Amino acid sequence: MDNGYTNIYQAARLAGGFTQERAAELLGLSVESVKAYERDATIPKDTTVLRMVDVYGAPFLAVQHLRASTELARSIIPEVSETDLSVAVIRLLNRIRDFAEKHRTDRLLEIADDGRIDNLERRDYDAILKELDEIVKASLTLKFIREDE
Repeated sequence: MDNGYTNIYQAARLAGGFTQERAAELLGLSVESVKAYERDATIPKDTTVLRMVDVYGAPFLAVQHLRASTELARSIIPEVSETDLSVAVIRLLNRIRDFAEKHRTDRLLEIADDGRIDNLERRDYDAILKELDEIVKASLTLKFIREDE
């Protein structure tokens, strides 16, 4: 039954062009371990995922693994999608331009001037943080672009 869900470890392996057997060999794992990761029976250790990233040529897997494996990472690392270079660059530069055109750096300096955030400043401060989160998200998208050969 296809529920539309693709396991991140399986997707990375397939994108790299590896069978489970070859992946297991290159990763120094048993085929059973690879199968367990790919059916979500177990979560691989970070060190194993780092090897997968290297062997499969799949840097985006690192972000996916972190977000999938811990609630803390999901609360800190924004959800990003893999895209091509031009879309990632345009998205990042648009976010940075918008931030600058709104003079957000000036407002942030004003808020920080007295070393505290008062009730009148809180709304602007929170809005600025949201905009910075979008810049971080766009930066991560650029870092993990899809590189088609």
